[in-house]
Amino acid sequence: MRLPWFVALRFLWDQRAQTALIVAGVGVGVGVMVFLSALIAGLQADLIAKTLGVQPHVVVSPLEERARPQLDGADRDGRVIVRRTERPEQRIRSIGGWQQVDRQVSRLPGVVATTPLATGAAFALRGNATESIALFGADPDRFDRVVPLAPSLRVGRLAVDGEGAVIGAGLAEKLGVGVGDRLRIEAADGRGDLFQIRGIFDLGNRQVNERWVLVSLRAAQTLLGIPGGVTALWVDVDDIYSATRVSDQIGQTSGLVSESWMRTNAQLLTALASQSASSTMIRFFVIVAVAIGITSVLVVSVVQRSREIGILRAMGASTREVQSTFLLQGAVIGAFGSVVGCLLGGSLAATFPRLVAGPGGTPLFPVSLTPELFLASAAIAIGTGVLAALFPVRRAARLDPAVAIRHV
Repeated sequence: MRLPWFVALRFLWDQRAQTALIVAGVGVGVGVMVFLSALIAGLQADLIAKTLGVQPHVVVSPLEERARPQLDGADRDGRVIVRRTERPEQRIRSIGGWQQVDRQVSRLPGVVATTPLATGAAFALRGNATESIALFGADPDRFDRVVPLAPSLRVGRLAVDGEGAVIGAGLAEKLGVGVGDRLRIEAADGRGDLFQIRGIFDLGNRQVNERWVLVSLRAAQTLLGIPGGVTALWVDVDDIYSATRVSDQIGQTSGLVSESWMRTNAQLLTALASQSASSTMIRFFVIVAVAIGITSVLVVSVVQRSREIGILRAMGASTREVQSTFLLQGAVIGAFGSVVGCLLGGSLAATFPRLVAGPGGTPLFPVSLTPELFLASAAIAIGTGVLAALFPVRRAARLDPAVAIRHV
């Protein structure tokens, strides 16, 4: 294979101006592909992080109470009975045998962590200020493995033992409290207790920061009137896109209501799918443009090098060696173009977030540059170069040596 390599590199070097232009064109195409792919991947990762940073992957809860009609649709005489069944008022209920359910769910494939919760609506009172809150009672360590609160703490620590409580930054600002201050929490039926604020968190979600209060599981059970019970089981899975499968398995084995984040955030998944489709279309058109450019250059090269090809054939070069020459040219152009494109796209992706930043310096458009992205882009460029060379290769293979060199 030494002859094809020598001839391919010689042809590219003899036409180095033309080669530089097509390499630059391939580089621009690959650079656009790398930059836009990194931008879209970064936006998707940011959306998922913001969504799943404040909610579990799967929520298991008790079955909804339903009214049972006392009469059938017709009486003995065949007369139709018109009835209206109203949905009963839903009360706070515990999951029956939740300890066993927790153990079963924890052993399922793909489940990383679970945390039982006693949760419900309540009020936070401080002096004359009263705010509606979402009360969560849980073991802090298990809760942190599902919804990471510890890394989001502004001040204080994640300690809710006894009378301790951890609240959101927005709620702390509304009530004018800080770490060490006391806060009264009352349930809807009037039961209440005093808690000391041990930590203040900021999860980057305004509604969560203004409403969430985490206390110990026993304290929440007492306030909500469900001693020894839990109202929900939050589940974290290793693959976020397998949440629906795990949720269905939990529902089938436990008989409880099990909802995944993918069902509760269907619009987000639609947006992610649209972004992925946009990225795929961009890559397709870049590949087409690169292929057209490489093909046109190699076709011209075949025409210009017809006599050289004829001489090589007359000197004993095989058809396969001639074909390999132009396939190698396509691969080399794709390889050099991918290097230029990866450098260009990586530089743009690294610079763009600093140019477009929010008031606090936070990037408005995060990017995700990974080694896999560069390797995939390089593979696409080289593969496109080889495929683009197939048409010129066929043309070169059909050249008759006698016809090609008759004017030499």
